[in-house]
Amino acid sequence: MNVNLTHIISILKASHQIDLSVYDSEFLSSTVNNRITQTGTASADDYYKLLEHTITEPNQLFDSLHISYSEFFRNSLTYAALEHIIFPAMISKLKNNGRREIRIWSTACANGQEAYSLAMLLEELKNGNKNKFKYRIFATDRSKNNIETARNGQYTTDLLKNIQLNRLNKWFTNYNESYRINAGLKVNIDFSEFDLLDDGAITPESSIYGDFDLVYCANLLFYYTNEVKQKILKKVSHCLSKGGYLVTGETEREILIKQNYIETVYQSAIFQMNTA
Repeated sequence: MNVNLTHIISILKASHQIDLSVYDSEFLSSTVNNRITQTGTASADDYYKLLEHTITEPNQLFDSLHISYSEFFRNSLTYAALEHIIFPAMISKLKNNGRREIRIWSTACANGQEAYSLAMLLEELKNGNKNKFKYRIFATDRSKNNIETARNGQYTTDLLKNIQLNRLNKWFTNYNESYRINAGLKVNIDFSEFDLLDDGAITPESSIYGDFDLVYCANLLFYYTNEVKQKILKKVSHCLSKGGYLVTGETEREILIKQNYIETVYQSAIFQMNTA
């Protein structure tokens, strides 16, 4: 049998009853080829047989499609812009227009590093003054396991490579050969399950109405077809406040630049929605 990607995907679709048409074909092909290599099968034909005759491999392949990887302060240029330009502008806006709090949505938070990184920056800008401004971070992921890990907030040393020593000492406690996020940093973060591809859900339930000052949607779009990318972008743009910001990954900048509702492009991959 001359096996191709379509044959392999058909098994996955049947075993998990999911719509694989949402994924970019190059991403699907790359994922399958990685599993062929990792399983040590000699060819696509042999891998197809493995999928047919084992219970575990379809699950492994399915899990490979849901990459849940993040880092603390991933992309230093983006976080520098947030710390020195974007967040100070938000704080000023908060005071001038009577908004009660800065509202942020981390749309694919994985194990929580992204949300905690944003919280560290905001807490440091408050500089211990609890009355300076209020903020709320809504951190979501489609994986229940990821959300549980994020809520727990415990990380091994190898996951803290981007954390400055002063931040490590301030925001973490050494715990059983790992480090745990201090409870005080969790207060303004709401972790919950949410699927960006769900047509029946617009924003996280706990956010009630959206109206976010910033949506973080990084290193996610390139997994999907153009149609699905537009669907995600439409969803997140509609829940941004006037002049709100959208953060993507560096590899996704070109996708956003082509959108007519983008007004400003900052260095790195931070965009401001058109206020017209």
